[in-house]
Amino acid sequence: MSNGSCITQFLLLAFTDTRELQLLHFWLFLAIYLAALLGNGLIITAVTCDHHLHTPMYFFLLNLSVLDLGSISTTVPKSMANSLWDTRDISYTGCAAQVFLFAFLVSAELCLLTIMAYDRYVAICKPLHYGTLLGSRACVHMAAAAWGTGSLTALLHTANTFSLPLCHGNAVDQFFCEIPQILKLSCSHSYLREAGLLGVSGFLVLGCFVFIVVSYVQIFRAVLRIPSQQGRHKAFSTCLPHLAVVSLFISTAMFAYLKPPFISSPFLDFVVAVLYSVVPPAVNPLIYSMRNQELKDVVWKLITR
Repeated sequence: MSNGSCITQFLLLAFTDTRELQLLHFWLFLAIYLAALLGNGLIITAVTCDHHLHTPMYFFLLNLSVLDLGSISTTVPKSMANSLWDTRDISYTGCAAQVFLFAFLVSAELCLLTIMAYDRYVAICKPLHYGTLLGSRACVHMAAAAWGTGSLTALLHTANTFSLPLCHGNAVDQFFCEIPQILKLSCSHSYLREAGLLGVSGFLVLGCFVFIVVSYVQIFRAVLRIPSQQGRHKAFSTCLPHLAVVSLFISTAMFAYLKPPFISSPFLDFVVAVLYSVVPPAVNPLIYSMRNQELKDVVWKLITR
């Protein structure tokens, strides 16, 4: 195939030719998907329905849950359907939509995680200014900026990726349409433009990561100065879950998109993709609720009502 215009569909990664293992993959991804739906759905319902949770921290957590539901729903159901029906194909339009939606949701999530680090920094280091710096209008503006940045980033990457001529077939070595895997199908040197855009995005990701790290250095310094052990425990309980989520998400995503070609392999690419695209939406609700008694109480009321 000499040009992308000749391609009407892509072939996604085939996990195995064994029917039993295909069904195992289907049931495994179904269990993870249902866990993500349940966990994030409970957080969205809890924050929406309980007025005690109408605070900036939980407002941003609600946005994070919506983004997590969107991102896992963009990739996992198609992979499950392919395993169930023993097929690999995805339409050209479907692949482009998957690239756009996933890039949009992941970029917005990174921005939101950075905002959430700022929220924790203000809450712990500048508590007297919390109401001023993070009023309801400011929170809405920051969330809208995260969603808007995600939209712009996704538009640039999708338009750039699918404007490239494709000379190396239509088989994508991933269970969803991932930009680095599509670039491998492009003609020699034509991928450099998108690779450069990915590099710029990588520096922006690194900038967000540095901002988060600096925020948490300041937070931990402030927490360690709190005289009471109960106060330190409460402060850590709101910060450590966020730090765990950020570390898993950013480290695996940066590795997936910026790793050198010589350490790439289908199995490694698959594992890394699962770690940054499937695992976080499923485990984020658990991480955030595990050390948050207030959220656990509200969720328990919803379950037992």
